[in-house]
Amino acid sequence: MLFRQLFDPVSSTYTYLLADAGEAVLIDPVFEQARRDLALLRELGLRLVATLDTHVHADHVTGAWLLQQRTGCRIAVAAASGAQGADLPLAHGDRVAFGGRHLDVRATPGHTDGCLSYVLDDASAAFTGDALLIRGCGRTDFQQGDPVRLYHSVHAQLLSLPDACTLYPGHDYRGITATSVAEERRWNPRFGGTSDLNDFVQTMTHLGLPHPKQMDRAVPANLRCGRPEGDVLPPAEPDWAPLTWSFAGLWEIEPSALHELGGRSPVQVLDVREPAEFTGPLGHLPGAQLVPLGELAARLPSLARDHPWVTVCRSGTRSARAALMLSQAGFPAVVNLAGGMLRWRAERLPAEGGEA
Repeated sequence: MLFRQLFDPVSSTYTYLLADAGEAVLIDPVFEQARRDLALLRELGLRLVATLDTHVHADHVTGAWLLQQRTGCRIAVAAASGAQGADLPLAHGDRVAFGGRHLDVRATPGHTDGCLSYVLDDASAAFTGDALLIRGCGRTDFQQGDPVRLYHSVHAQLLSLPDACTLYPGHDYRGITATSVAEERRWNPRFGGTSDLNDFVQTMTHLGLPHPKQMDRAVPANLRCGRPEGDVLPPAEPDWAPLTWSFAGLWEIEPSALHELGGRSPVQVLDVREPAEFTGPLGHLPGAQLVPLGELAARLPSLARDHPWVTVCRSGTRSARAALMLSQAGFPAVVNLAGGMLRWRAERLPAEGGEA
């Protein structure tokens, strides 16, 4: 089984990718991270079969609807959540399959009415959303929160799992990625050790936390499974060329696609190799401008910003760094040539200089 833990820095949300035999599920995807998630699915050769939300979030908008628009996947969320637009309304005891594996659905209400946790089929891992965090838990002072229900949910459905079961939370604000049942049973100050129900209720009643900053936006959107009002999609992808967003976080263009542009698009090619490489065996792209990577920062002010730039190097590694430098400097349209001059020449595309 393939597993990845992804992170949204704005909301401190963890998104989890699980895959087997080419089929994948995403737990708690974030709307603004859909491009990242789609890039990872593409690069790993996976088909997304479902998104699974642990609850109706108050701190971010789910990416479920947007990912469904892009992939045709199904949307799974608790039937008790009241969310509209799900294809898989889940309840305690259900299973969600992917490849030859599955997740068991456990109802863990108390943070919200519709909180679910997902337990891997061999009980080696559980995805707890906000019901159980690392040395903490989700709050219970809004959105149907109930500290008594949460206390019993966590003890009955999560802390009853095997000691070695790894627990993956919906969030962590300190950068800690995982914990275990044994750890939380012993060290969680709200559930562990000698803490009892009265201790827990008193603690949760007096947290005094401000409401999440995105709550007024997030909750209504998540009750629509992340579907924007008016079905307004994110800003359009660049349309001046067939581009691909990479999981590394930059746009790339295939050599054949750049060649097919010809003179139809005002593209400037920026070659960031050393001069000896520019005139060496691989040659260079017709019309390319040479600015070695070590000189690029100082020469950024001299580069025009009114047309797209394609960065090029030998293999696509240095040019990826150059593309990020230009993007961070505010250049509006920057892409990296996938595979660099090695792929350009391997595909027998025209070059100036170099060997035949």
